[in-house]
Amino acid sequence: GHLVQVMTLTHFQRCGHRPIALVGGATGMVGDPSGKRTERNLLDEDALRHNQECVQKQLERFLDFSGTNAARMVNNYDWFKDMGFLRFIRDVGKHITVNYMMAKDSVKSRLESGLSFTEFSYQLVQGYDFHWLNKHEGCTVQMGGSDQWGNITTGTELIRRMGGGEAYAVTTQLLTKADGTKFGKSEGGNVWLDAARTSPYKFYQFWLNTADADAARMAAIFTPWSQAEVEALTEEHAKAPHLRQLQKELAAHITTLVHGKGELDAAIQASTILFGNAAEGLGTLSERQWLDVFDGVPQAEVARTAIEAGIPIADLLSETTGFLPSKGEARRALKENSISVNKAKVDDGRTVNASDLINGKFILLQRGKKNYFLVKAG
Repeated sequence: GHLVQVMTLTHFQRCGHRPIALVGGATGMVGDPSGKRTERNLLDEDALRHNQECVQKQLERFLDFSGTNAARMVNNYDWFKDMGFLRFIRDVGKHITVNYMMAKDSVKSRLESGLSFTEFSYQLVQGYDFHWLNKHEGCTVQMGGSDQWGNITTGTELIRRMGGGEAYAVTTQLLTKADGTKFGKSEGGNVWLDAARTSPYKFYQFWLNTADADAARMAAIFTPWSQAEVEALTEEHAKAPHLRQLQKELAAHITTLVHGKGELDAAIQASTILFGNAAEGLGTLSERQWLDVFDGVPQAEVARTAIEAGIPIADLLSETTGFLPSKGEARRALKENSISVNKAKVDDGRTVNASDLINGKFILLQRGKKNYFLVKAG
């Protein structure tokens, strides 16, 4: 969802406008009730400053901070830190009525469950942000997600009442998939731009697995491609959907944009090895790539001495790791020729030992095409 706003800023900058990225150092200490059923945890100043530094690093991949219409990053804590409560209610609060504030959906939806004064006042604080930026930076347009409409229009109203002239609110719709579910979540939870929270491999896979029904729309939103380019890619994709050409182009573009070409190449390499049938490439994966690729895959640590002594494959599959529920089930799977060790098919006579350790640490067990289990030597 945040990436939608970032891409909107990039489009504005490409058209000659000067983007201003606003970090909520002050409002983060208050908490926005929009779209929330309960009060948010509030952040301290150190955490907010750290967040600002991280956001700046991320935005530098998308926005030009040095050109003729260079982007700027501002923090509303800088203009709120010396403003006392009495001054705020005198200079700002008198311009917006309680009736106006109560009419906002973000307030009405929380009246029965309870809404603190802190959260109630949030829209006024955010509205003042717009007024300050309008007065000091000449900002006339504020953008946000659709849940921010009430807060942003409080700003346009405040600018009008405080003599600042016309200002505009632009919001984007909540990003959903064709089936109506929220876009931006995977089976493992939210998809983050921060590599420490969503690895570049998982980020790449998320876009690669975009449904056909969503891919063209996401390409229009998340890339600078023209409508003609998107349509041409969509037509090419329709000739051989199983090749997922549109998704590959989309995943490559966004992963490069967010994480860089090196991380894209590593993600493609890991994907090729994981979903291919050849065992040779497994040894080329770094330990970090192993942990990224198999994050969420069932794992077990097995004593290195036991591996060095040799473990019969049926025992390793069942009693040692619990990958399969019983030795009988393991033997049935082996008889069906559905078990692989490090991408190579094995039979019931196989013993797994230290020679099977990849990078001296990992053994990959597999049943069929999609059921994986990672053994780590301890």
